[in-house]
Amino acid sequence: MCLGVPGKIVDIYDSNSLKMAKVDFGGGVLRETCLEYVPEAKVGDYTVIHVGFALNLLSEQEAMDTLELLRQVANIEEEIGPGADNEIMR
Repeated sequence: MCLGVPGKIVDIYDSNSLKMAKVDFGGGVLRETCLEYVPEAKVGDYTVIHVGFALNLLSEQEAMDTLELLRQVANIEEEIGPGADNEIMR
């Protein structure tokens, strides 16, 4: 399964002739990201990141909604217990 995670662009710069950015995923998590697929991106924009590449831009509301859904998915194991996915799939 592939997962794209939204983040906020906080800095844009060139590195080895590539448009790059520092992207904030919240909680102090910053990652370097290639912006070549979204050359129109600017500081303050939200983008979906997959394996170090920004794939598309999205609104702040879309980013917040997606992050909330990801938090809910991450917390599901706490609610149903580890290994419960095996029981659900039967």
